[in-house]
Amino acid sequence: MGSRLPSKRSLAAETGLSLITVEHALALLCDEGYAEARPRSGYYAAFGGGSAPPALPRAALEDMTAGDGAPEDFPFSVWARTMRGVLTDYDRRILARSPSFGCAELRQALAGYLERSRGLAVSPERIVVGAGAEYLYGLVVQLLGRERSYALEEPGYEKIRRVYEANGARCEGLPMGEDGIRSEALQRCGAGVLHVTPFHSYPSGVTASAARRHEYALWAQSRGAFIVEDDYDAEFASLHRQIETICSLAPERVLYINTFSKILAPSMRTGFLVLPEALLPQYREELGFYSCTVPVFDQLVLAEFISQGHLERYISRRKRKLLKK
Repeated sequence: MGSRLPSKRSLAAETGLSLITVEHALALLCDEGYAEARPRSGYYAAFGGGSAPPALPRAALEDMTAGDGAPEDFPFSVWARTMRGVLTDYDRRILARSPSFGCAELRQALAGYLERSRGLAVSPERIVVGAGAEYLYGLVVQLLGRERSYALEEPGYEKIRRVYEANGARCEGLPMGEDGIRSEALQRCGAGVLHVTPFHSYPSGVTASAARRHEYALWAQSRGAFIVEDDYDAEFASLHRQIETICSLAPERVLYINTFSKILAPSMRTGFLVLPEALLPQYREELGFYSCTVPVFDQLVLAEFISQGHLERYISRRKRKLLKK
């Protein structure tokens, strides 16, 4: 940490790459929190430091229950065309009961989207579809057990605590610093589960640095604990590309949750949970009896919207708009 990196020209000469390629690589390292650019001085290693990766500018952090896109931003014509296509192509299939984990089409589309946008290699079998993040929090408690202590960010989104406690779990708050949960608090923590929102944590607005994300992963691995990675605003965490998830660092210890309520609109009550491979048999045995809480029609429309590339084009447009603010 803090060591000066070789100059762009020396890196280009050493690697045989163009100066433009080296500049792009250094920009990505800065974007992910592994390096920092100092004016008139060069680039320095930042991993392990206190700085978080730069985030897209936000006018303000809204309540997590609200959407931040203006109505005119939503591609209604594309959404309507997708709905009509599903009605035509799937016909009476939309009246059938959904599999308990969710429709295969949506889980397949989500697996592809996670690989493209988050760098996560996830099999569709590990994905559970549910009606929003709050419903999925309840499944997490039932799966991991009410006897565990659940550590939460402090300050944090109060509804997370309320859902866990309503399901009989005991919670403890861990104080936040400028780049995530404070190290000393995390090391003293004896909880069996850590729930974190690494990007734009509400209400603090803190985005965890690369060092903190690695620290969370090491903490879980060393203690045999689990992490619930609440990735609710990750699509808008980075200027240039998505930065690594905790799930990619410790896939065997992380339960990954995301929802389309923030990405698309508050009315889109569709979320998903990615389970570690080792927890799949337990989930099937103990919770596999649950019916999927998202209607088949909604699942198929979202699956088509993702598979046809509309979701990622919409996210790109919103990013460009946010960059102009």
